[in-house]
Amino acid sequence: MADMNLAEIREQFVDIDFDVTTFTVDQQKMIDWAVACGETEPRFVDPSHDDFQAHPTFMAQYSSTRLLPKDFPEIGDGRGVDGGKSIETFAPVRPGDTLTGHAQVHDVYDKTGRSGTMVFIVHRMIFENQHGDHVSTVDWRMIRPIGN
Repeated sequence: MADMNLAEIREQFVDIDFDVTTFTVDQQKMIDWAVACGETEPRFVDPSHDDFQAHPTFMAQYSSTRLLPKDFPEIGDGRGVDGGKSIETFAPVRPGDTLTGHAQVHDVYDKTGRSGTMVFIVHRMIFENQHGDHVSTVDWRMIRPIGN
């Protein structure tokens, strides 16, 4: 795929909401997530703790109803590999919070290595709580090989 095409894709799709989804935070799921992560700090596993909140990685479990915008171009054969997630936490997430997740394509770029050229699509979810506070941003990288 030529750089020009990636530039056009970025210009058309990057940092524009294509899906908005609402989630309600469940206390038991918060605890289960923290325990599964091996967390022992009371503020993440004990609901009676004064500062009980979701583990910083908790937001990685939420996703939009669509992975990409409806008219996003097909890249490669449409299959991909999970390239991992990165999570930024800005404010605590509490039980019962109503979170709104805004899905965006945050970036599209290519890399060439020993196995050929791959396109990375960064899917971003920006989460706000019911008070309008930005609580977290989760980036997920999809890797799609393209023909060489």
